[in-house]
Amino acid sequence: MSNKDLLDNIKKLRELTGVGFKDCKSALDESNGDIEKSIEFLRKKGIAKASKKMSRTASEGLALIKEDNNKISIIEINSETDFVAKNKDFISFCKELSEINFSNMGNLDKLNNTNMKNGTLVKDNLVALIAKIGEKITIRRSNFFDSKNGLNFFYVHSAIEKNIGKIVSVVKLEGLIKGKNEEIGTKIAMHIAASNPLAINKDGIKKEIIDKELEIIKAEITNSGKPAEMAEKISKGKISKFINDNTLLNQIWIMDPKKKVSDILKENKVDKEIKILDFIRYKVGEGV
Repeated sequence: MSNKDLLDNIKKLRELTGVGFKDCKSALDESNGDIEKSIEFLRKKGIAKASKKMSRTASEGLALIKEDNNKISIIEINSETDFVAKNKDFISFCKELSEINFSNMGNLDKLNNTNMKNGTLVKDNLVALIAKIGEKITIRRSNFFDSKNGLNFFYVHSAIEKNIGKIVSVVKLEGLIKGKNEEIGTKIAMHIAASNPLAINKDGIKKEIIDKELEIIKAEITNSGKPAEMAEKISKGKISKFINDNTLLNQIWIMDPKKKVSDILKENKVDKEIKILDFIRYKVGEGV
């Protein structure tokens, strides 16, 4: 390796690990210039504790679904740019993680410490992928829906491949009968992806969210110059609308603006009442 190549690799390794010049040179010497092996060497020595890239924001990436025998896992893996989210190595990494996530029932601690097909732990493969691609990549969140108490359905909005997209949703329903009214499950998952409810009903919205929204509404009304007694009345109406707009059962059905989701559940009842037991919606990068 030429002096220029060595210096370039030291610079790259320092950027990835935050480790000093001397330790980076030693790691490269030990690993015959291999960046990925050098990172592994430094991590084993306890020198490379965190990559400098980890201070950057990763708000792009992919969300993936894995479904088998009425069990569904969901996982979000983030990158810094959409360009990397379309990278073949990144997509391949995400696909394998989705399979592992399903096997570990959405447990990220177990996932990070599971061996991938190459015999190396997920967390070490992640470091190697960051070194190769040159961007911050994070395994952000995951969920798992078991097969108990109901039927699970999912929807992937604008899928780039089967079960891979930017917005994904899962819903568990009770009271559906296979072959009779189960098709409504996928439609409700589609509604969730489009309408982004906070909870199934009012009881599911955290009190601090409602209190904060009410505070904002009251301040807005007061600042508009309306008297206090009028502000109180208007704020009650506005907070009621906020709750309806953000609770799944009270939302306007995306396929018919004259109906609510609760109406659709009643219409599709066959024998038992249809109940929404749980749901989740991931939008890649949301809240990062």
